[in-house]
Amino acid sequence: MVNRVFTVYTEVVSQSLKAYEQLRDEIVAWDLAPGAHLNEVRLAERLGVSRTPLREAIQRLARENLVRITPGRGAFVTEVALSDVRHLFQMREALETYAVKMCARAHDRSRFARLHSDFADGDPEELIARLDALIDEAAGNPYLGEALGSLRGQLRRLRQAARRSPERLAVTVREYGVICQAIADGEEDRAALAMSFHIHNSLRALTDVLWAN
Repeated sequence: MVNRVFTVYTEVVSQSLKAYEQLRDEIVAWDLAPGAHLNEVRLAERLGVSRTPLREAIQRLARENLVRITPGRGAFVTEVALSDVRHLFQMREALETYAVKMCARAHDRSRFARLHSDFADGDPEELIARLDALIDEAAGNPYLGEALGSLRGQLRRLRQAARRSPERLAVTVREYGVICQAIADGEEDRAALAMSFHIHNSLRALTDVLWAN
């Protein structure tokens, strides 16, 4: 009996993760557009999962603000409003400037030194993703990491919409290189200032693209 319950629980968790990852990727890629209704019956059939794990996946997406749930109407992909983007970047600045300070205080910063050397010659998108992941891990605070992880999906969604230009991508790589070097040097204030500078530049570039008209 216990084994049967455990098997059922494991299956539900597996299906919920599958549904969550698929829907998250579709929302980030704009395959599910802002305002799209998430019809449970159709989604369960399309994703090959049952309704219970699907609901759990939708609840998780709602906690990450990728989905909004309206009582009596159902779940919808969240819209992208300028005020929401600004609030998101305010939260990003609060969390990421603190995170890089924590990284700069760490005893072992060798990974940042190695990564900084890669910024001279490497794939820009890969380097940016690697530094984001390293900051989340090296900050050493699981609650901070969870909060940053929630932001990442929303930021990836916005970047996908903005289709970051090669020029802006090159600037981002330079800005991230400065952040990485400051952390490697153990200079927490310089790291925080460099991160704040990058975030403000990113917000300006993003709003210029998304609300140019």
